[in-house]
Amino acid sequence: MSELLVAEGIVAGYGDSVILEDVSIALEQSGSLALLGRNGVGKTTLLLTLLGLTHLKRGRLIWLGRDITHQPTWRRARLGMGWVPQERFMYPSLTVDEHLSVVARPGSWHADRIYRHFPGLKERRRNYGNQLSGGEQQMLALARALMTNPKLLLLDEPMEGLAPLIVRDIMDVIRGLVQAGEFAVIMVDQHVRLALSLTQEAVILERGRIAHCAPSTQVLSDDATLTRLLAVG
Repeated sequence: MSELLVAEGIVAGYGDSVILEDVSIALEQSGSLALLGRNGVGKTTLLLTLLGLTHLKRGRLIWLGRDITHQPTWRRARLGMGWVPQERFMYPSLTVDEHLSVVARPGSWHADRIYRHFPGLKERRRNYGNQLSGGEQQMLALARALMTNPKLLLLDEPMEGLAPLIVRDIMDVIRGLVQAGEFAVIMVDQHVRLALSLTQEAVILERGRIAHCAPSTQVLSDDATLTRLLAVG
């Protein structure tokens, strides 16, 4: 299977500040990666760097064999990077239907399919973004990214701050997406064991560098590494 994305020797941050140092990852076209680490180690910064939203000081990004290091964010989105931001970014003037339609691109993900996966959103399709609960907003953020028909889905803390029942629903959807293999997934989440259970590979960052990488199943059973790098008991 060919590689979808390769990041080589990434050194990046914001302005003069360096957050990531010599970070390299590779992801196959239907691969899934849990990006883990304590708060402030650079997980979100790496996602934003892939999207072209940080200051890349050194390194390069290869997308399906093509160098996209200097491509703008909008072009990376056109190539197939879909983003579910931690902040969700709901538009108070748009209904659920409109959130989906304004980003829709041709492909197998369309509104009818979205509403089959998220029946709760179908019931709220005429409500505005600021009229949704936190769980509904998270589902809409994920649904909106799927409507772009991505080749790579970047998930930044998709289960943060949600009630356990909503976490279960979101987790079931993500698991189904990963198992279907329609696109690649990189997932950042503080629910470490959940993230590992949903993905094939894992990378753990510490102080902006890769401290450990291994198959997710191996990391999940490695209590010493979980405790040392993630403070997970």
